[in-house]
Amino acid sequence: MVRSRGVQLIAVIAVLIGLNITGQYLYTRFDFTKEHRFTLSPKTQEVLNKPVKEIKVTVFLDGDLPPAFKRLKNAVQDLLADYKANSKTDLKIVFADPISGLPQNEQDTVISHLYRIGVEPTSLNIKTDNGFTQKTIFPMAVVQCDNRQIPIKLLQNQAAAGGYEENINNSIQNLEYAFTSAIKKVVTGENPRIGFTESNGEPSDAYLDDAIKSLSESYETGRVNLKLIDQAGLDKLKVLFIVKPREEFSEAEKYKINYFVMKGGRVVWSLDQVSADLDSLKGKGEQLAFNNKLRLDDQLFTYGARINYNLVADANCVEIPLAMGNTQQIQLAPWVYYPLMLPDSASDLVKNIDAIRSEFSSTVDTIGVKGIKKQVILKSSAFNKVHNTPMLLALQTVAERPDPREYASTPKTLGVLLEGRFPSLFLNRGVPEGIPVPFETPDLSQATKMVVIGDGDIFKNQVSAKDGSAFPLGFDRYTQQNFGNKSLLLNIADYLAHDDNLIELRNKEVKIRLLDKTKVHAERLKWQVLNVVFPILVLISFAIFQHYYRKRKYAR
Repeated sequence: MVRSRGVQLIAVIAVLIGLNITGQYLYTRFDFTKEHRFTLSPKTQEVLNKPVKEIKVTVFLDGDLPPAFKRLKNAVQDLLADYKANSKTDLKIVFADPISGLPQNEQDTVISHLYRIGVEPTSLNIKTDNGFTQKTIFPMAVVQCDNRQIPIKLLQNQAAAGGYEENINNSIQNLEYAFTSAIKKVVTGENPRIGFTESNGEPSDAYLDDAIKSLSESYETGRVNLKLIDQAGLDKLKVLFIVKPREEFSEAEKYKINYFVMKGGRVVWSLDQVSADLDSLKGKGEQLAFNNKLRLDDQLFTYGARINYNLVADANCVEIPLAMGNTQQIQLAPWVYYPLMLPDSASDLVKNIDAIRSEFSSTVDTIGVKGIKKQVILKSSAFNKVHNTPMLLALQTVAERPDPREYASTPKTLGVLLEGRFPSLFLNRGVPEGIPVPFETPDLSQATKMVVIGDGDIFKNQVSAKDGSAFPLGFDRYTQQNFGNKSLLLNIADYLAHDDNLIELRNKEVKIRLLDKTKVHAERLKWQVLNVVFPILVLISFAIFQHYYRKRKYAR
């Protein structure tokens, strides 16, 4: 009997040793989370399954880190372990603190060098027993292949409102997209070019600062003058953003846009069909909202869309600062003409995006054009009212509470996605004045995509009146709220600039399931008893069972 048990024990130990040795060479994990947070998407696996030369990933988030950043580091480690296990390429992963143990003068040299390659440090105030101490960390990574390298920002929205915990959770959700897109770009050398027009009264660089900087992390981004750009310049572009123009487009400029679409270029139309300005309204108390004359209606109509000459008043809106009462104290009040655009969850393009902050928005209609697929991506709430323009806007209406009966309606379309082969605006038309040499333009475009939005302000960031610095896109300095404008911008750019639909990685959601504090307080005693007494009762029950079992077994 003793010998048999000894053999069984040795066998169990041998099996455990064998499993440990096997585990060193075989990697797998079982993901039981509802949102499959620990499972690589098919898009990532497709990128990793293309064998290339060695890829090196250097993560600078290392050393003595605050707890929140340790969680970010652990998430990066887990993700890269999955990448390494699923990659057909030699993937080398290095974690390092680039300034650990260096004297101050050498630290400055290293930080300066890292700045030049796009690796930016973050300074944190860490609480200690003696007060606060400042620590410099690098929530960044660099992906290298051959002679190409791309920096990756691991911490999102550093300048936006909200604590590090919220930002780090958002960053963890974005990790797979960040690493997969960087690996794809460093392997292929692909770096699409994105342009923002500037020749027709569009916002200055200060108001597009965060939009251009955010896109510059993944794309070659700059301004485009449609009056000066030639055919060769258009051929280099992948995506063209037409954001809040205030001057009419010439036929030559429309000809260039049409050529860009015909060759497969992607366009984002973010237009104000109605001229209205809150600053002017605050100064005068009232203002006439009149129709803009951009001369783009025929072009949009040809492609399958129309931005209407109206204003949407929505009870689901943004608050604005106003001087109230006799004391003229500044208070926040809802302004129905700043509607919150709601992403249509049926579209992958805007899935999991927060509400979009807009200003003086117009409805968008789609036109029946053969071969064009249309999809609504942005809409108003169901509590809205549409005003035809011209109309008189009065600031005093901010004090009037919207009548639910007047605002009860159906959601209005504020943004659409168009996909397919678009007909040419200049079919059977002559070459306009200002085009010295005609471009070769087919009657029907290559397969392409475009986005049409009835507001020109959604990609503008706010600017500080004190020093002219730019606030993050989607951040409202008055309400201290973050809206989904930047996420919308990045999603649109990714969707239009690439055909492999990596956008689904950006839509990956990691939920933090926090305890209900009210329920915890109400049921505290019950759970304390359950966790303390129940294990003891189980142990006593097992001991009683074992006692009677042995007594019965050996009494025979």
